[in-house]
Amino acid sequence: MEKNLKQSILYLKKEEQEPVEIQNKILFTGLDDAGKTSIILSLQREFSKIAVLSPTRGAQRRIFDFLGKEISEWDLGGQTAYRISYLKNPGKYFDGTEIAIYVIDIQNKPRIPEAISYFKDVIEQFKKLEIEPPVYVFLHKYDPALRRSALNEMENLIVDLKEQVRKATDYKKIFFYNTSIYDFSSIISAMSEILLSLYPKSELIEKTIVEFAKKIGSGGVVVIDDNSLIIGSYYKDDETQHLLTASTPYFLTLSDSLQYTGVQENRFEERMIVQRFGKNFIFKEITLKKSKTPYYLLLLKDDPVFHKEDFQTFAEILKEILFK
Repeated sequence: MEKNLKQSILYLKKEEQEPVEIQNKILFTGLDDAGKTSIILSLQREFSKIAVLSPTRGAQRRIFDFLGKEISEWDLGGQTAYRISYLKNPGKYFDGTEIAIYVIDIQNKPRIPEAISYFKDVIEQFKKLEIEPPVYVFLHKYDPALRRSALNEMENLIVDLKEQVRKATDYKKIFFYNTSIYDFSSIISAMSEILLSLYPKSELIEKTIVEFAKKIGSGGVVVIDDNSLIIGSYYKDDETQHLLTASTPYFLTLSDSLQYTGVQENRFEERMIVQRFGKNFIFKEITLKKSKTPYYLLLLKDDPVFHKEDFQTFAEILKEILFK
């Protein structure tokens, strides 16, 4: 019940009091139909809702936990009337932003000039408020089908778009990601990298994962939270990284569909092993007693051997790092 309340979406109306600011505020903005809400829903693995999604009404806010931190995620509807409202009241909508994600629909070429223009408006609000959050531009709807059928055209478009965005402002903290809900791993990778920049212990988590991988003889290890975000990883080479990155969405979705319920006596045995490409993919939930949400472990090994003691030691160390 508490989790549902914390993750409920709050509609921000003029007559309502301004919400209490959370330490880490992430702002999703851009034109209507750019794909902002679809990105958020995909991370929650609410794929069925995307197909029947209606335009976002005003500003919506969701609070979720990331590595023990409360993240306030603001999704600003991009219709013209709402954009005008945001720009007239920047203190309510833009102030306190620690990370800004600006989404551009690269398939809607006629609206790209409008998207660039509003991007400039958003940057101007940050300057007026005297804040300098990093701005991550998602060049969105960079779909796999388009890459296959018109790769050169899409690559040229991406290069041109980046140049237009850079020329639109002298703002220095601008970074780019190519994303698509049909390439779920592109969204997972982008959002994980962005959110880990907020977390001072991320380097320690990485070191712990590397040591764990070496101890169990694994070529790659990924630890994921329940929001589909990678909190740490290790890959021995590019091929291993590609295999695990591409496989992460599959295992998360499969785990959701299986819907484990109840408390079993031997939780260690509750794992999935899939053999592909001569390797063993092992997927398992990590139960950390102080955590409100589950974490998941995905690793790649030549053999399926996985000792209970190694896993328990790793889980205890991870718990100490996250909740000390």
